[in-house]
Amino acid sequence: MNETIPREVFSFFKRLEKNNNRDWFNENKPEFKELEKEVKQFYNQLYNQLNIHDDIDKLKIFRIYRDVRFSKNKTPYKTHFGGSFHRKKPELRGGYYLHIAPNNESFIATGFWQPEPKDLLRIRKEFEMDTDEISNILNNKAFNKVWGNEFIGDEVKTAPKGFDRNHPNIDLIKKKQYIFTKKYTDKEVISSTFMDEVNTAFKTVRPFFDYMSDVLTTNLNGESLL
Repeated sequence: MNETIPREVFSFFKRLEKNNNRDWFNENKPEFKELEKEVKQFYNQLYNQLNIHDDIDKLKIFRIYRDVRFSKNKTPYKTHFGGSFHRKKPELRGGYYLHIAPNNESFIATGFWQPEPKDLLRIRKEFEMDTDEISNILNNKAFNKVWGNEFIGDEVKTAPKGFDRNHPNIDLIKKKQYIFTKKYTDKEVISSTFMDEVNTAFKTVRPFFDYMSDVLTTNLNGESLL
């Protein structure tokens, strides 16, 4: 039987948003710890589900405490749960993320958030040479139905250093991140089918990960770097 996200998570975070201070949180910390325990069970079961069709070597569930040192927002607590699932490196690349937040702001994300400079250059060089394979993946009906056919994320304004700003594939080359996201309503998140829906969505991204893993573990001649 699948774990579920308790609806009380949303009401707690809504109250925390209005009372984001240490006194209130400490007073309500026992409630938070109970909710956190249930949510962690969900993340851990999803980790096990992902490992049936992928090779996940680490689950990281982020703490509720915010790092306010370099932020204009000095509220001490996050009003969401977040957890990332790391694929086994170096042969498998990419990752998964699940964000649980009230007011229909929950989402899943997948792809490449902060590629290392050498990986980013390798991806750009691949797209400079050929985009047939990535285009076929992005335009696949099953993939497209879940994730759409366009990356989101930061990009440079014109062209990265060493690349032609008029290159026909410049829209892909100038990306700094290669991310897909899918949003969920509060009602969808607390449903008994949410676990299966998230797992299925992540499973659908596999052709993209297989392709990118191949790119990032070979040189431009297709020779293995491992």
